[in-house]
Amino acid sequence: MSDLAKNSAQPQETATAVKDPADPAAGGSAAPIPAVDPRLLVREQGLKGYGTEFVRKIRGGELGSLPVVVGLIVIAIIFQAKNDSFLSASSLANIAVFTSGLGIMAVGIVFVLLLGEIDLSVGSVAGLGAAIWAVLSVNHGWSDWTAVLFAVVCGLVIGALHGVFFAKVGVPAFVVTLAGFLGWSGLQIWLMGSEGSINTPEGSIVENLTSHYFADKAVGYGVALVAVLAYAASLLWETRRRRAADLPSRPISEIVLRTAVVAVISFVVAYELNEPEGARGLPLALVLFLAVLVIADFVARRTTFGRKVFAVGGNAEAARRAGINVDLIRIAVFGISGMLAAFGGLFIASTAGGATKNLGSGNTLMLVIAAAVIGGTSLFGGRGKVWSALLGMLVLQSIQQGLNLLGMASEIQYMITGAVLLAAVVIDSVSRRTQKTAGRA
Repeated sequence: MSDLAKNSAQPQETATAVKDPADPAAGGSAAPIPAVDPRLLVREQGLKGYGTEFVRKIRGGELGSLPVVVGLIVIAIIFQAKNDSFLSASSLANIAVFTSGLGIMAVGIVFVLLLGEIDLSVGSVAGLGAAIWAVLSVNHGWSDWTAVLFAVVCGLVIGALHGVFFAKVGVPAFVVTLAGFLGWSGLQIWLMGSEGSINTPEGSIVENLTSHYFADKAVGYGVALVAVLAYAASLLWETRRRRAADLPSRPISEIVLRTAVVAVISFVVAYELNEPEGARGLPLALVLFLAVLVIADFVARRTTFGRKVFAVGGNAEAARRAGINVDLIRIAVFGISGMLAAFGGLFIASTAGGATKNLGSGNTLMLVIAAAVIGGTSLFGGRGKVWSALLGMLVLQSIQQGLNLLGMASEIQYMITGAVLLAAVVIDSVSRRTQKTAGRA
């Protein structure tokens, strides 16, 4: 082989070895710097960073709870201007009490909507749960606690049964729950018998659900203090975990600001329920509703099960390939919906004075689904928060309370509620379309 051929066959290591890629003067190029998502730097940029992030979200269609919060403020201003008793202590207490039962049911619907599905049976399951409690407690002499627990467990089993037909058999959730809506309503009527109604016993657990108020002012302010401290502790715990994982975290100044806002809201509500003339104190119904919200929010955002629910709702096939038991998640979610529907039905029975054949019928289903959607939970799955149930029910109940104070007919209330629901769905659809355009859907 010639010398030229030998030289051509040798690897050209000498020429490349002397170049330093990080030294532009040596003819190399600088090492590439990994790109950093600007959203991760928001918390390190102070108020300016949050302002930039807020504008980015709005432009990208990520509205979150902003529309419903603005709507609540507008509703309060309009009705207070029309009737100065709208924000009175008794009016706010009525809103809190009547929000609780349907709000608890709406929490279950939020979980179902996160899957991108629907549950049309919640109204009839609520009525059946109240009927089971009334028949066992009043007619058969069961202890109040046992009858209540049995009714709630029956709701759990019924919801899980819907989930089995949907997940295992493959029947669409719409059809399964529609059949449940009809079937459980029939069972409710059969259980109630010829009388058609069973009055709530005086002093029973179910009666106290919506009639009991904590007259001691220390209870109201104590609950507000516990809520503020728990919120601050959760923020500090999250910040500690993120710092331990070397991730951007909230600065102390932001934690203090967020805690201050929650403290102002909590103590203002406690003051309004305790101090003004005619105030009856903190309603037990509101405490129970908030407890359900906190537990459900923890499950949805802080547990593996909650993350799997969001994953299945976002893309069921991708979740299945990632090793998630999609069928089990669906069954569990429908079980949660049924359980909370039965529990909410006891609140409705409490406000109605007893269980009846038509409890849970009428506009119950519409209000529960509307609350979840109006609060910001997407109908398309994978997006929403448990607190949507609270925000949505506050909107609906505030409208109803305001119209009642103005003496408006029920048909007007239905029309306005329908318009608000349509507006919420339109906002959700436009928001999702905007996110797709921005490449963030």
